[in-house]
Amino acid sequence: MAKRLLGSQLFVSRLSFYTTHKDLKRLFSPFGIITEARLVVDPRTQRPKGFGFVTFESNVDAQNALKAMNGKIVDGRLIFVEVAKTKISGEDDTIPK
Repeated sequence: MAKRLLGSQLFVSRLSFYTTHKDLKRLFSPFGIITEARLVVDPRTQRPKGFGFVTFESNVDAQNALKAMNGKIVDGRLIFVEVAKTKISGEDDTIPK
């Protein structure tokens, strides 16, 4: 698996539940070469949860897409785009007591 550059993956939220993987890729493809576009789906129902990730080959393309698409209305919904946060292995999500 190719190593992803930090900042080349975007988190896209508030997507329409009718948005498909193809739609997501088509929406962001004018900004550069996309290596992956995926929607997060409910494991039980297999329906999209309304958010996903788009990974670009280039950090510059990802930043251009972020600036252009954040706060845009897509399929009647205001979407938000931000750089995806990466979890460092061994990092604990729990709050210390």
